[in-house]
Amino acid sequence: MAVSPDLDPYARWRHALAEADRVFASPPVLDSPVDGCTYCTPESELRILGGDPADVSDDLLGHFMREVASHWDADQYVVLWRRLMPRALRYWGPEGHGIDPSAEIGHLGRDGARFVDWPAPERAVVEEAFRALLAMALVDGRSPSDISDLLVGIAQATGELEPWLEHMAGLSGSEADAGLVRLGLDWATELLWEDFRFTWWYDGDPQVIAAWLPTQRARIAAFATRYPRCKTAADALIALDRLEAGDHSPWLYPYGMKELLRQAP
Repeated sequence: MAVSPDLDPYARWRHALAEADRVFASPPVLDSPVDGCTYCTPESELRILGGDPADVSDDLLGHFMREVASHWDADQYVVLWRRLMPRALRYWGPEGHGIDPSAEIGHLGRDGARFVDWPAPERAVVEEAFRALLAMALVDGRSPSDISDLLVGIAQATGELEPWLEHMAGLSGSEADAGLVRLGLDWATELLWEDFRFTWWYDGDPQVIAAWLPTQRARIAAFATRYPRCKTAADALIALDRLEAGDHSPWLYPYGMKELLRQAP
C-alpha cells in the first residue's frame, strides 16, 4: 500500500482507516465462545466480544485492549484483536479518546496478539496507520514523552524500532522539523543524564536512539539557522556535541524535581 510520504498526516490517517475497513471487512471467526477472566470481564461482555464487532461499545473495547493478554485464551486473543482492529485504530486516532495508546498497542507484541504473525495485508494496513499516528504526533506539537511512548508501543508491537525512526526522519515540513528538534533535545539530554530507558519494552536498546540522533544533526542545524532565537534548537546541537564527544551534560540533573514527583500522591 504505497502512500506518498508528503501526504498530509491527517489525510494519510483517513486513507489508512479506509484501507483497514476494506482489509478487515470479513474478520476471522471465533470457533467457540470467548474464554476470558470472568473476575475482570463479566460473561455478558464476553458474549458481546464474541459477536458482531460493531456491537462492542467503546468502553468494552478500551477494557479489552487494556486487559493483560494472560486473562484471555491465547489463540482467541489474536482473533479478537484482528476482529476489532478497525475499531481500535479509530479509538487511538485524533477523533478517539485522547488516551495514551502505547500500552494498548504494545499488547500486539509477541507476548500478546502476535501482530508480526498476522496475514501480510493486515500487517500492511495497520503499519500504515501507525506511520500516520507517528506523523500526526510529530507535527501537532505533542510532547517528546508522548511521542516516545507512542514510538515504543509501536516498536513493541512490530518487534523493531529502526523503521519507525527512519519514518519520522523522512517526514518533511516545518512542523515535522520542529517536532524532531524537540525530540532530539529531549532524547539527547536523557542520554547525557544516563536516564534514557524504555520503561516497559524490555527488548528495546537505548543505543539505537543514541546512534540515530547524530543522523539528524544537519536537519537540526538547518532549523537553528532558520530560527536563530530558538533555544530548543541551539540546546539540541549542544547536547548532540556532548553526546558524540562522550562528554557530560552541561545541564544539572533535576534530582530534586524527580524526587518530588516520586513522592507525589
